[in-house]
Amino acid sequence: MNDFPLIPRSPELMSRSDSALLVIDVQVKLVASIGARERIVENVRRLIEGAKLLGLPVRASEQYPRGLGPTLPELASLLPQRPAKLSFSCRELPELFADLRPQNIEKLLICGIETHVCIQQTVLDLLADGWRVYVAVDAVGSRHDLDHQTALRRMESSGAVLTSTEAALFEWCRTADTPEFKQIRQIVRETMPA
Repeated sequence: MNDFPLIPRSPELMSRSDSALLVIDVQVKLVASIGARERIVENVRRLIEGAKLLGLPVRASEQYPRGLGPTLPELASLLPQRPAKLSFSCRELPELFADLRPQNIEKLLICGIETHVCIQQTVLDLLADGWRVYVAVDAVGSRHDLDHQTALRRMESSGAVLTSTEAALFEWCRTADTPEFKQIRQIVRETMPA
């Protein structure tokens, strides 16, 4: 038994008790033109599965589905209802967030498409509303790398925390002695598309 007090856990870290996942607009017509789309979709799937396994709330949106098509079928089956929006920001969908703060959820991990449009505008609006916002950089994408990189820099300089899919999954899990650790480790070890 260690007689020394533990160092406090950093408030910068996400946990399963204070975080939720927001999946933005991973839709058929949007995904088709995104660079590295297979990797992004696979990372979004891994985040959804990890969040569900660990009991985190998962929320999702669709941008003008009549014109841009539905969420990809392989993700739609894993997601809750996906309200539609016309605004690029998810701020138009307050129902996505209404029950989170009463559950003491204060951190949101964001993934989806496109980094410089719907992701960025949602992130900036969430920051303005007092949320602690994290962006999984390997689970967001744009048609052009310049737009993607510029949006990541802008969001980070505005207060969003940049992270990766694997880092988020292990952060949510927190320790190797949980019953879910082996399943999270399996999700992380899955072969990624080239």
